[in-house]
Amino acid sequence: MTPIKNVAVFGASGNFGVPITAALQQAGFTITIITRAESTSTFPPGLRVLTVDYTSLEALTTALTGQDAVVMALSPAAAFGSTNVQNTIIDAVEAAGTVQRVIVNDFGWGPDIRSLPEFDAVRQVRKVHWDYAKMRSEGSGRFTWTGISCGNPIDWALQKFPILGFTLATSTVTIYDHGTEYFTGTTLEGIGQSVVGVLHHPDETANRFVKTLSIKTNQTELLQAFESATKTHESGQDGNRWTVEHSTVQTLLERGRLMLSKGNGQWRVNLLVAQMFEEGQARCVLAPSWEQSDSSLLGVRSEPVEEVVAKALGLQNAPLMGVI
Repeated sequence: MTPIKNVAVFGASGNFGVPITAALQQAGFTITIITRAESTSTFPPGLRVLTVDYTSLEALTTALTGQDAVVMALSPAAAFGSTNVQNTIIDAVEAAGTVQRVIVNDFGWGPDIRSLPEFDAVRQVRKVHWDYAKMRSEGSGRFTWTGISCGNPIDWALQKFPILGFTLATSTVTIYDHGTEYFTGTTLEGIGQSVVGVLHHPDETANRFVKTLSIKTNQTELLQAFESATKTHESGQDGNRWTVEHSTVQTLLERGRLMLSKGNGQWRVNLLVAQMFEEGQARCVLAPSWEQSDSSLLGVRSEPVEEVVAKALGLQNAPLMGVI
């Protein structure tokens, strides 16, 4: 395989697309952002931006001709909607004939997670697209594919979703059960680096899902780090100790299933958090440790809990772009 230089990015304005694009730019790749005609997103200066009809195979083929790699970081609405956008992109990749590697839309828990049964239908939709990329890759031999499973995007998720237990604005935490169930997470920095790593190691990452993590932690460890980060140094005391409340995974399960029965889309986040913190299940541990993941290969750093917490606190004042 010849070295990958030209990279097309779909979803570059999203919460994952932004750090992915920044990492690619820093690594020296030549980036083309593919965006929709109706998009109002803005992008870093100096990057090539093409406005394309995502439903047009001809337009997508033209846009992807000359690209060495394609990164799909589309939002769920765009990626898994009724318009079959991902399959059309794959068809365009094959038709263009120059693309060597496609990074398919994962950036989640990948195909191996033991998720709750309520997510079976969601996972099947994702699998259809993954299988399509695999089928066309094997059938044509023109390109290879990689899925990147990063688990919890931890610094971003801690800031954006108080249901994970941490309300940063009020220094309040809800501990589910004992707060000791471990899960893995990859920071936004790590997610961006994972894409760079795949493109720098195409042979080792071809035709498989890679697993990345920046940290393996639990609520108790996170609370200790948050308290340490927000203490009042002037008084020499823990003057800003967090208010600790308690709940249970069972409460999350019951609430999420009730929402599902009523057609409330918020059921997903309740059950996602429930499966993350369900004690003794390790549902959301992508790999037992950083060393046993693909992080070292891809150049994703192992980050201490104090650094992850500092990033989450820093994101309080940062704009959150796109919808993931």
